[in-house]
Amino acid sequence: MTVTARDGTPAARPPGDSLQPDTMGPWLSTSWMGRRHVHVATCTSTNDLAAAEARAGAPAGTLVTADEQTAGRGRLGRTWHAAPGDNLTFSIVLRPGRPAPEIPTLTLLAGGALAQALGDLRFPARLKWPNDVLLRVQENGAERSRKVAGILTEAATVGSDVSHVVVGIGLNVNVAQFPAEIAARATSLRLVRGAPLLRAEVLARVLARLEAAVDDFQQRGPAAATALWDAHADRALRCRARVGDQDIEGVADGVSADGSLRLRDDDGEIHPVMSGEIIAVIE
Repeated sequence: MTVTARDGTPAARPPGDSLQPDTMGPWLSTSWMGRRHVHVATCTSTNDLAAAEARAGAPAGTLVTADEQTAGRGRLGRTWHAAPGDNLTFSIVLRPGRPAPEIPTLTLLAGGALAQALGDLRFPARLKWPNDVLLRVQENGAERSRKVAGILTEAATVGSDVSHVVVGIGLNVNVAQFPAEIAARATSLRLVRGAPLLRAEVLARVLARLEAAVDDFQQRGPAAATALWDAHADRALRCRARVGDQDIEGVADGVSADGSLRLRDDDGEIHPVMSGEIIAVIE
């Protein structure tokens, strides 16, 4: 399959940049994550494919990758931009065996693992609650935070038990130009580094960090997730959140044990943001 950019020209990608299982295999250092791998050229959503695999009995660690998603989605039903062959769009099947109330913190865990992996590749990533991964970029002589990845975690239950969890990740790797409607808030690893990267290598780094994080979560539960997220939180990010019936402005002060955001206002008061949505980032 020849991958083309949105303007119809061949997309500039490193030679051999493939996510086929036979290409991915030599890159993997994991014990169980990614060892069963389903790859498709295109699909509506890797989360949907992974969920179908899970319902059919796929083991924990099953990896689903796609070169293109036609209906990829993010949190709150938002769409996820993914040019064919440029990005990483993948999902992992987990069977954590933890109580259902603990499962939402897996989003924080995945964010922390992703930030670790990007750090291994010399990208100093920071996290915006609850599911965004940011990089700082230079624009017009000033530093700006731009989104490089997003996480969507979806769980399935049988009665009160969690049967499986699908963690979906979209990571901008080799995008050279974004659509106008998101160009001001998105970036890619390629844009930051100035050169394309091998998606297989990036994915292998993420899987290694995520496997270690999930193993820790199996043992310690949410404490593993909140500690990992806190270690990479963007504490300089000023934002506005809807808390109850009012808008609160302040900076992130980490997360609490239940995974809720601690938003510190200008008077030093801490406001827990649980179901409240961060509605603006203030630069």
